[in-house]
Amino acid sequence: VKTVAEKFNFSIPKVLVSNTMLPNAATSGPSPSRGVVLVTTGLLVQLEEDEISSVLGHEFGHLKGRDPLILSALTAAEYLFRFYVLFWLFPILYYYPVFSFLYIMLYFSGIYFVAKFFEARADLISAQVIGQPKVFAEALEKIGFRRLQFERSPSYRVQEWLSWDPHPPIYFRVGRLERLQSPEKAKYPLLRSIKDVINGFFTSL
Repeated sequence: VKTVAEKFNFSIPKVLVSNTMLPNAATSGPSPSRGVVLVTTGLLVQLEEDEISSVLGHEFGHLKGRDPLILSALTAAEYLFRFYVLFWLFPILYYYPVFSFLYIMLYFSGIYFVAKFFEARADLISAQVIGQPKVFAEALEKIGFRRLQFERSPSYRVQEWLSWDPHPPIYFRVGRLERLQSPEKAKYPLLRSIKDVINGFFTSL
């Protein structure tokens, strides 16, 4: 974590270790200086050191983009909009729960799809800063081995794009990383990632 933080020119965040064999990592916090990084023992056992660095680069990419703060703000804004504007303009949503349920379903499908833009950007930032996109792709293959098996089915691929999961399908992330040049240079990582995610979604149809 210290080595990756130095590459990002960040102070070392608080590090939490979860004693579970599921290989995973996550981050939270409103800014890089107040971030928290979590890793599992499964990640430390199953991945090589350079693969762990690339995964941590992805998590630091979230801190750099302030993704946890942005997504929390979007969720809070929608909640306020729903109760103080939408229900007032369209009381049918309040009196008929079925319409409220449909709205919630559509909203969460939309917000999780938007979250995929930020996940793809974090992948790109890791490739830029750590400089090992193919190593990161290998790490994702290990972490998402079971999901990759299911994603061999075209119908499951579409389901993955529309599921309430902030991450794009593993096959998409791995393929995208393998096609990147090292070191990757993208002037606008978010715009590049939005374009790639949308293209990836329509390609799966």
